[in-house]
Amino acid sequence: MAVEYQCCEAGFFISIAVVAFLVLFAGLMSGLTLGLMSLTLVDLEVLAKSGTPTDRKHAEKILPVVKNQHLLLCTLLICNAAAMEALPIFLNSLISALGAILISVTLVLLFGEIIPQSVCSRYGLAIGATVAPVVRVLVWICFPVAYPISKLLDSLLGHRHRALFRRAELKTLVNLHGNEAGKGGELTHDETTIIAGALELRDKTASDALTPISEIFAIDINAKLDRVLMNLILEKGHSRVPVYYEQPTNLIGLILAKNLLTIHPEDEVPVKSVTIRRIPRVPETLPLYDILNEFQKGHSHMAVVVRQCNKVADKPPSTDSAGVKDVRVDIDGSSHKNVNPRMPLQKLKSFQNTGSNSFQGTPRSKKKTKNMYSDILQIDENPLPTLPGQEEAVGIITMEDVIEELLQEEIFDETDHHLEDS
Repeated sequence: MAVEYQCCEAGFFISIAVVAFLVLFAGLMSGLTLGLMSLTLVDLEVLAKSGTPTDRKHAEKILPVVKNQHLLLCTLLICNAAAMEALPIFLNSLISALGAILISVTLVLLFGEIIPQSVCSRYGLAIGATVAPVVRVLVWICFPVAYPISKLLDSLLGHRHRALFRRAELKTLVNLHGNEAGKGGELTHDETTIIAGALELRDKTASDALTPISEIFAIDINAKLDRVLMNLILEKGHSRVPVYYEQPTNLIGLILAKNLLTIHPEDEVPVKSVTIRRIPRVPETLPLYDILNEFQKGHSHMAVVVRQCNKVADKPPSTDSAGVKDVRVDIDGSSHKNVNPRMPLQKLKSFQNTGSNSFQGTPRSKKKTKNMYSDILQIDENPLPTLPGQEEAVGIITMEDVIEELLQEEIFDETDHHLEDS
């Protein structure tokens, strides 16, 4: 038999205070169950590192609490269940059993479920950070019961996986954060386009960005740099000009347009007499990220895209006897035989003696100094290189082509000919 209190007695007000406390406590536990458990560790880590100053403080307080999510879940549910089970006991001392059931259901539904969960779903971060010390105390109180249950859940369900997005999902998420989506995002069109281009670059290969071999401008190695050819190079406006041997598809190297500044057209200097740099070869199936990484090494910003003519077993990249290097060949450790033979020996020794003192800078500058002559194509007393029989050149790809795929927009320089919008 429950003890019944008459109105205005001390026990009556104590029971009302306990009932109010149990309702609020049950509501708090219910709200925290929704608010804290809906925050993943990834969300909190992002807020702790990149959120507003207020969100950073809140996230740092909540992270230790939600680290063991099954233990936190068991603690909140045990406290919530204890409060709701104790509520009818204290109500029964005030009113009849039927009235206690009706009132407890109403109080729990309204003040213990609907209102707390509505508030915590919107302000869960701030509320969770405020009551984090209380939650820690409750975890220790309920530890003897909650810990075994949480370990059982860990063994049966495993730890909760981090809510990381896949590549396609991340692209959609970025688009939703753009100001053009109309959802209040602050990312501009250019920002969303570049981020999406970076995410898509992984699935694109050299064949998606190359310039076909029929559309490129290349010069014959046996040609002479007379006024006609020099004017043609000037008209094209390229900083790098491919060089071919015998047929336009047999690209063997390239010349830098800046190296032609000292050439006089009246001298009709042969193309083979100027500095010709090696041009790497890349398969058409090579991902653009790999090509971009090769371009970043500084050996060349242009490569020949080749295609296998027949079914040949995959072999590791190698250097053929003629000296045409594959893009994956490491040429950092090249010997002096790769040095430009047209450089006088005395000048070369002078450079070796003073070069290390002239480039006392970053390791990158020292690396470039070490290899600045290793990419020069050697043609003196050597047979001119040709493509292997099982390969055919299908086009060229440059750093600009890769950047255009990243930006997802065409890059027009001062010498490009394109139609203006009327």
